[in-house]
Amino acid sequence: MKTIRFTESALSEFSITLRSRVNAYFKQSQKSRYGNLEMILKTIFMLSLYFVPVLLVILGVVSQTWQLYVCFILSGLGMAGIGMGVMHDAIHGTYSKNKLINKLLGYTLNMVGANATVWKIQHNVLHHSFTNIHEGDDDINVPFFLRFSPNAKKNGFHPYQHLYTWFFYGLSTLSWVTSKDFIRLHRYYKMGLLRGKNIYRDTIVKIIAWKLLYYAFILGLPIVFSPFGVGQILLAFLALHFVTGLSISLVFQTAHIMPDVTFPKMDGDGQVEGERMIHQLMTTCNYSERNRVFSWMIGGLNYQIEHHLFPDICHVHYRKIAPIVRQTAAEYQLPYYSKVTFAQALRSHFKMLHWLGNTKVAS
Repeated sequence: MKTIRFTESALSEFSITLRSRVNAYFKQSQKSRYGNLEMILKTIFMLSLYFVPVLLVILGVVSQTWQLYVCFILSGLGMAGIGMGVMHDAIHGTYSKNKLINKLLGYTLNMVGANATVWKIQHNVLHHSFTNIHEGDDDINVPFFLRFSPNAKKNGFHPYQHLYTWFFYGLSTLSWVTSKDFIRLHRYYKMGLLRGKNIYRDTIVKIIAWKLLYYAFILGLPIVFSPFGVGQILLAFLALHFVTGLSISLVFQTAHIMPDVTFPKMDGDGQVEGERMIHQLMTTCNYSERNRVFSWMIGGLNYQIEHHLFPDICHVHYRKIAPIVRQTAAEYQLPYYSKVTFAQALRSHFKMLHWLGNTKVAS
């Protein structure tokens, strides 16, 4: 991977003004930039939504097949909620000013079968630093049958991706709990993104240990103690992951794989035109800003613009700082991309997948 740099290293007037105004908001309101009681209640809710349904299966409270599927699907929604509304803030360091609390809550990702170290590199380092940049942003580094950037090579599968991508979204977290962490960790090690003595070996050991605990809870205990057969438990497990994967993928991908946003291209030296904060504004889209229940459920990730501009602020504050961002962008004649509803965002995402599959731009 090339070393990617923006041509303008100094903050623009827009960025300086925006930061000043957001800082003034927190100073005047006397609010912390970190989480609050809402975050604590959300954490309790999402952890309960994940654990309780599976425990009902393990304890034999559930005896009907349809009840088994309902429990695992609810647990899948809890898993998605943990990822979007708890772990995400914790690994960004915004859940609490206490680093230990952030670290412990970041382990909730390990608890549901993935790995916090791998996520932090993929998301915090590569995605946030190089959003929508081909060969930089690992969120658009996808298998050969998908094309998420006009700067990626096109093949014969891509014209149909707008039809089948949704199915593979549903399989995305299944890859997390099986092979993805090992594959990406090895690649990040080769890229020099893992620092520290024996960090690669130690992380591999931790990934294996956490995954064994995960499988023991989500598959082992239900198979041993519930009245259901192995096949039924496995199908319920697949249903859980399909719900989780589809939910998380749609929330994240509708923020960046959209018709309006840009996909900047780096030159031969790894240079990308522009300044980092304006880059985030140009490559990100909000949606469904008025739906507070939906926003609560998905960890404020309908305010992706605010998240990308201020990843050091907990998501419970995005709704309040969004008008500041929108107004400042308008003053500097910069775009502020937003869809009124999530349904509109999904339609636009569908159109973008079709366009990417049928348009050859990459040279």
